[in-house]
Amino acid sequence: MKKITKIKMDPVVHFEMPYENSERLVKFYSQVFGWQMQKLGEKMGGYVTATTTETDEQRMIKRPGVINGGFYPKQPDSPACPSVVIAVDDLKKAMERVSDAGGKILNEPVEIPGIGLYVSFRDPEGNRLSLLQPKSMQT
Repeated sequence: MKKITKIKMDPVVHFEMPYENSERLVKFYSQVFGWQMQKLGEKMGGYVTATTTETDEQRMIKRPGVINGGFYPKQPDSPACPSVVIAVDDLKKAMERVSDAGGKILNEPVEIPGIGLYVSFRDPEGNRLSLLQPKSMQT
């Protein structure tokens, strides 16, 4: 009888979408869904966070199974499509798995203050996704 190996699944923890007009973006998602939108300013690349559910003091979600998100300025060389962020225990190992499976790492890992290490990649189908090693998982 063949032994079944249990594989650890890495969860989707965040969504991202591009925007053209931050004022229009904030107004729309605040009015339509009641999300708390926060512009992080030019120092953080014009990123806008979207709190879609209640969080604790560390800005981590309180209810399992729900996620928050963010918006970034549209870039001419990037597709204008939604993306998801997947949490991993070890960013370097996850990057190796992505590359070994035919994906392409798009940038060097960056530290998001208070959040963790982050890197974007394309899967073999050309979809843009990201990996996040949350600060709580860093050694």
